This record gives sequence, C-alpha cells and structure tokens, in this order.
Amino acid sequence: MASSDNFFEGTEKLLEVWFTCKDGDIEDTDLRDVPSLCLAKILLLKLFEKMFVITHALCLFSESSMFVSKQRFILKTCGTTTLLNCLNPLLLLVKKYTNFDEVQDIFYSRKNFLRPELQLAPHNSFEEEVKILDNFFMEGAAYCFGRINSDCWYLYTLNPLSGMMKRRGIQQPDQTFECLMTSLDPNVMKIFTKETCATSQEATELSRIDKLLPNMKIDDFLFHPCGYSMNGISKDGYYMTIHITPEPHCSYVSFETNMPMSSYNDLILRIGNTFKPNKFLMTVFSNKSSASAKCHMELGKTHYYNELRCLDLQFCKFKNYDLTYALFVKFPS
Repeated sequence: MASSDNFFEGTEKLLEVWFTCKDGDIEDTDLRDVPSLCLAKILLLKLFEKMFVITHALCLFSESSMFVSKQRFILKTCGTTTLLNCLNPLLLLVKKYTNFDEVQDIFYSRKNFLRPELQLAPHNSFEEEVKILDNFFMEGAAYCFGRINSDCWYLYTLNPLSGMMKRRGIQQPDQTFECLMTSLDPNVMKIFTKETCATSQEATELSRIDKLLPNMKIDDFLFHPCGYSMNGISKDGYYMTIHITPEPHCSYVSFETNMPMSSYNDLILRIGNTFKPNKFLMTVFSNKSSASAKCHMELGKTHYYNELRCLDLQFCKFKNYDLTYALFVKFPS
C-alpha cells in the first residue's frame, strides 16, 4: 500500500446509497440482482488496478471495501481512488438489473486528507465533490464538522426542506458507527507488516481484531510490505470493516460497523486498547427506529476515553437521522 514516495493516503472516501421504488413496492427487487462480475468490472475500471476477493454479498478490493444488501450499496475507498466517478455507472447498473427507480438517500463522507494535493479530480476539494453530487441530487446538502483548519469531517446527504420532501425516509432501523484514528502506536502498527506477520490471519489474531466484534465471518488481507484490510459479516447481516496504513509518518486506521448498540462506549474502549491511537475522530448515525437512537445522549456526556480527552463535540438532527461527531485527542501528561 506504500506509494513511490513512501506516503499513502489512508483516509477513505465513503459512499452509501439507498434505493427504493416510487410506488413503495420493493418486495420483488434487490440490489444483489446486479451481477457481481458486472458490478466489479464497472467499478474496477473507475477505481482499481487489482481485485483480490469477490463474493456476492461483499467485496474486498486492493484499496477498498464494498457491501451490497437489498436496498443499500456501500463503497469505501482510500488512496487516490476516484470514488465519485463510480456513481453514474452504479445508477445505470441499478436501473438495468433491478426495479428500483429512485435514490431514497445518499451519504458521502470523508475526513480531511493528509495530503489533498495528491488527490485526483474530482477529489481535489470537498467543494468539487459537492458539485459532482449536486449534478445528481437536487435535495443534497453539504456539511463540515470539526475544525476547518485542523481535523474535520465532511458529509453530503439528502436533507430537503420539510415541505419539499417527496420521498419517505429509511423506515427500517439503520445506524453506522465510524472511528477514524491517526498517530497510532508504532509497536501496534508493526503487526500489520510482512516483517512481523506472514499472513493476514496471523495479523488479525495477534492484534485481536477478531475480538472487537466476535462471531464475525472475516475476509482479511495483509499487503506487502505493509498494510491491512478486512471485512466482517455477522450471521444476522451486520458488517464491520477495518483499513490500516501502518507507516509511522502517515499511520491511519479506520473502523466502521452498522451493528446496533444502545451504547458504543465498550466498543470504543476495545478499539482504543487494540490500536492505541493518539487521536481519533468518531461519528455515529442513527435513525429514529434504531436501537442506537439513545446513544447520542450518552456520547454527549463522555469527556474521556482512557487518556484521550474530547476536544470537539457536535450533534446534528437531520430529517431522518441524528448524528454525533466527536474528536478525542491525547494530551501531553
């Protein structure tokens, strides 16, 4: 995963798209009706040079993860991949192979890049990304959480005015927890190198990643000479995904799951004990019917995780979702 100048942009671009039918009848249509190889071919042409695993429900690419369920498509890519170039081909595939005729909701998000000047168009800036998304969605809204001159998190989603809402929001319980970590413990990061571990399974077990959310079916990969990615799926269909850039000067780890929890505090502590970051950015999304809907109040009252102190905390109420954003930083003792 290292680039020619030994720098790799671990920060991902994350796209989540929900589809529906205007008449409300979605019983007989499914995004998984889109042929996997057809989907992979289109995405590879836009994003990747190499793909190493593909299944019908999830894909793990050289720099990316993809999850496909009945109504939801998720694609997470790092490096200099051009994720938004996949949006139009995706919409055309869905139109061709399914009966979905409307985007129900969209979430495009990312942390600020460490070296934005290395990104390819349209990812040179969030403003350029918003222009692309606005071409597809009339009801889109763009936001920035955190400090625009430091660590921040960008979001684009559908958030129409109440009187202009033409579609129902996502009714089924839905939630997403994401933890984006930087300045990580070098000793932990060494685990994710070929010098320390010969296989991805060895790295997964040595780091205890498999204990973060037990009973996940894991598909992992250890890069040469360093770097690590994994996807996990539970028996009831929830996912988790982790991407790791271990180089000391650009160390980065992301953790994401849609596992519902009334409290994420224990999971946050396990993640912190596993990777030992000096800084992490956390976001929690949940809609009203989610079991995670009540966790926002608890997160708003949490000022410390081990040695890390909350530096920024923001709460936002959208039409269908609530969002908590927080930045935790380890202060000098």
